[in-house]
Amino acid sequence: MENDIDDLLDEVEQKYVKKTTPSRNVKASPTAKSRVKPAGSGLDAAIDDILDIDLPASHTANAFQSTSKNSTLSTSGNSQSKSEQKRCFPVYLGGSGETMGRGASMNKHACDQLRCTSCDFRICHFENMAWSRDTDYLFLRNNAPDFQKLKGKLSRKKGCRAYCCQCQWRNVLEICELRDPQLKWVCGKHPS
Repeated sequence: MENDIDDLLDEVEQKYVKKTTPSRNVKASPTAKSRVKPAGSGLDAAIDDILDIDLPASHTANAFQSTSKNSTLSTSGNSQSKSEQKRCFPVYLGGSGETMGRGASMNKHACDQLRCTSCDFRICHFENMAWSRDTDYLFLRNNAPDFQKLKGKLSRKKGCRAYCCQCQWRNVLEICELRDPQLKWVCGKHPS
């Protein structure tokens, strides 16, 4: 059922979203013209092209490698091509009852590929947990992403999802769009 809805949304986007071309002053990425999106939307392709313009080739290979030894997020060993990966737009955060995955305006899922552009760490999330009021920057800087060290400032709270990087933290109870200007959290790419 979910695939039928996604296929229908892709069909509507293909039919009603105009394809964009880069302006004369902006140099398009070398792979932008050669990309083929299987049943993808023109909007996703345009966003991917815009986001890839300023990334040097050396940066894209290591852009989403985690600094944690136990993390499984790494694009260097990924067999999927760049055109098979998509980002959330808009980016959603959600409580523990919300499904995690790639979100879209019609398909609201809490993003599970978040990364902070301020501290350059992957965002950790903890189900049915909430940050205590005395959580601070220094505590996170010294302890994230190690759950054993972080659990001292976490308490059980049903339905809540506690998010953090090494410089910011949030408690979220229900699905909401990420609009807080203090949070420099962006979506990494989701494998399709």
